[in-house]
Amino acid sequence: MDFVETEGDTIDAAIENALRLLGVEREKVTVEIVSEGRKGILGFGSQKAKIRAQLRKSAVSFEDPRARPASVEPPSLTVEASEVVAKAKKVLEEILRLMGVQATVQQKSTGDETILEVHADNSGLLIGRKGQTLEALQYLITRIAGERQGGDGPHIVIDIENYRERRRRSLEDMALRLGEKAKRQRKTQTVDALSAADRRIIHAALQDDPWVSTKSLGQGSYRRLLIIPEGDRRKKDETPQEKQSPRGQSDGGKASGPAAPAEADDDVERGR
Repeated sequence: MDFVETEGDTIDAAIENALRLLGVEREKVTVEIVSEGRKGILGFGSQKAKIRAQLRKSAVSFEDPRARPASVEPPSLTVEASEVVAKAKKVLEEILRLMGVQATVQQKSTGDETILEVHADNSGLLIGRKGQTLEALQYLITRIAGERQGGDGPHIVIDIENYRERRRRSLEDMALRLGEKAKRQRKTQTVDALSAADRRIIHAALQDDPWVSTKSLGQGSYRRLLIIPEGDRRKKDETPQEKQSPRGQSDGGKASGPAAPAEADDDVERGR
């Protein structure tokens, strides 16, 4: 079962009913609001809210045991890559020592990434407000260790007490809640001052929802992000040939103009 239609006293209640029937978490589905419902007068004329919840493609493939990839050991690092990682770890430990922080650094590999996990008593100081100190450490280590020279080096990620995973989950939850609010209120929702990495997470969380779009606004490293309610994007993405009449012309006999190019920043962050 890939989708369900459920009702509830409120939209949130209808969503909870759908998640219970599908047996998945909120981030595994996209939600289309069929009816917002109404309270009525003195109990008369009331109508329940109705939604349609559909499993995301990633969730469908994960639930299918046949589509689940076999566990594969992460590839071993080359000699050059191992030297880069060892240098990055040594530099990180030296920076922490100069900061007066008692910490340990553990190395682990996941796919094409090598994670240097920092464990310290005062981890909040190292993470900083919205992860800004952590991002500064990431930048320094990347520059000093010479990561990805020529694009072939290992991808080194600095993490502190699994902060990046917690931050990702928090941003995805916020993106889904604001997406529902944008669709329910038919108003654009604004998220202030996000780094490029955080914006990519929100773009990815909403890219499968055809009823909203996302767009970055502003300049510099930290920009605002807009979550915009739209009609079904799948209809807007039809090719000109699909919209042409049988004679090969668009409606009214006029050639349709080229579509406006998307902003480069959004294309990169959405991963399209």
